[in-house]
Amino acid sequence: MSTCDIGLIGLAVMGENLVLNMESRGFRVAVYNRTTSVVEAFEKGRGNGKNFVFAKSLADFVGALKRPRRAQIMVKAGAPVDAVIEQLIPLMEPGDVIIDGGNSLWTDTQRREKALKEKGIHFFGVGVSGGEEGALKGPSIMPGGSKEGWESLAPIYTKIAAVVDGSPCCRHMGPDGAGHYVKMAHNGIEYGDMQLICEAYAILKAAINPTAEEFAQIFTDWNKGELDSFLIEITSKIFTRKDPETGKPIVDLILDKAGQKGTGKWTVGHAVEMGVPLSVIGSAVEARILSSIKEQRVFASSILKGPAAKPFTGDRAKLIEAVRDALYASKITSYAQGMVQLGAASELYNWNLNFEDIASIWRGGCIIRARFLNRITEAYKKDPTLKNLMLDPFFAEVLNRTQSNWRIAVTSAVENGVAVPGFSSALAYFDSYRSANLPANLLQAQRDFFGAHTYERTDKPAGEKFHYDWLS
Repeated sequence: MSTCDIGLIGLAVMGENLVLNMESRGFRVAVYNRTTSVVEAFEKGRGNGKNFVFAKSLADFVGALKRPRRAQIMVKAGAPVDAVIEQLIPLMEPGDVIIDGGNSLWTDTQRREKALKEKGIHFFGVGVSGGEEGALKGPSIMPGGSKEGWESLAPIYTKIAAVVDGSPCCRHMGPDGAGHYVKMAHNGIEYGDMQLICEAYAILKAAINPTAEEFAQIFTDWNKGELDSFLIEITSKIFTRKDPETGKPIVDLILDKAGQKGTGKWTVGHAVEMGVPLSVIGSAVEARILSSIKEQRVFASSILKGPAAKPFTGDRAKLIEAVRDALYASKITSYAQGMVQLGAASELYNWNLNFEDIASIWRGGCIIRARFLNRITEAYKKDPTLKNLMLDPFFAEVLNRTQSNWRIAVTSAVENGVAVPGFSSALAYFDSYRSANLPANLLQAQRDFFGAHTYERTDKPAGEKFHYDWLS
């Protein structure tokens, strides 16, 4: 019988936790996995005695869904998603909704949405952030698709999402690929956040070398103020964990080779295509790539020498405060760049993204949840057309107030030979953005010299082009 409110295909960890979340909120859910034994294991295990329909075939799965049918796919992005959609299409009817809840490329979502629209089927690309715990207890959800399809999904997704100040961390982002694009940008910002935290750690380690216990206390203290966030919180906890085998801090035994799944690269790549500066996230992606060539770095360290180590003679507390301020200022800059990119994409695809909504739903459930997202929400509530977050009075005051310490932190890194691409690129963006004049006048002269690319003049109307005969 068609009794299920929604169905989900793909019972990996995220899929399992999402359906358990849905069921716990009063929804009857159909579950299906290509490998039948996975469904059977779930039926005997975490799904035992709960309000599920355990489908052994795709036809049974679709048959268990109420009309309009809502079927969510949670499989690996790319060809596997297309394969499941092709199997679902003959079983679905006009008005039904197919949802891709994975980290799919937004252009794939646009293509799929267009193809299914021709068949009268709604297709949604839904970004889900929060990891395993978020999926189970309440994630941040970023849906993109038709308004009609959203009316069918809203009662479910708004109920399973995280809640902040009585408001669910779920809003309709816009049409076709908007949801997956916002999730991609979220992941890019997440890359930046994590890199900046690591750079704060690296500066302090090189300059004053705190113990793991001291690091735990530093990050605990930071988490009580403006930097209050999920990532700062878990960082403080990381430093308290000891390896049971050696008794050493587990963080000191972890190999310094970072992994990535690709959303950061997508974010940076599209920013470049649109001509949007995204230096902090770009630096974070590059830092992960550089970390992966561990063998080369070890060899290079025996040949390429940095500055000689010097004992720290300054005020430890002041340096810690400087690094904290640099982290906060760089974080603001990174979010400002991310929001500019979202604005450019919104204009390119006619999505009409609502930045207040975006900042609001990132306040809970997701990996980048942080106290200062309340300030970002307020900034876009006051001025929905804000060109750059750094121009908001609150954030402008913070940047002006912290920039001295920001420069102290970057200087300390340079003096100690510590790479801080995130901190330094954020500071360079701040200095460039606040400059009425940049050395691009010389650059334009060079371009005109070797390629006759022309230039504009400061004493002539904007848009009027000139060429100088440099060789005469």
